[in-house]
Amino acid sequence: MIAKANGTSKATGLIPMAHVVDVQRSADFYQLLGMEVRGSLCDGAGALRWVHLVCESAQLMLARASGPIVASQQAVLFYLYSPDLVRLREQLLASRVEVSGITYPDYMPKGEIRLEDPDGYVLLVGQSD
Repeated sequence: MIAKANGTSKATGLIPMAHVVDVQRSADFYQLLGMEVRGSLCDGAGALRWVHLVCESAQLMLARASGPIVASQQAVLFYLYSPDLVRLREQLLASRVEVSGITYPDYMPKGEIRLEDPDGYVLLVGQSD
């Protein structure tokens, strides 16, 4: 049975958190997409172990994985939006990120690109209005 919030208590936000092999490497990658660090935690040796990234209404948390990340077993993808998909794609290519050509699926007729982050998580980026 699924309980419904009755208006007195409810979840008001959702931020995906992905486990990654190297938090700094992944944070650097997401900064190529325009995200900025809002918060972070380091371990005793000073290595980044958790980061909260934001860009306008987009948010993502990354945490150090306790084991290896197997790209083929990632059961989640991240959908992002960009106001200038062509320019974003060009910037990613200039930074040597592998990114698909722009496709025009029926659910995103203004265009969409596909890429993977350093741990194999799939990112789809659609052209926003």
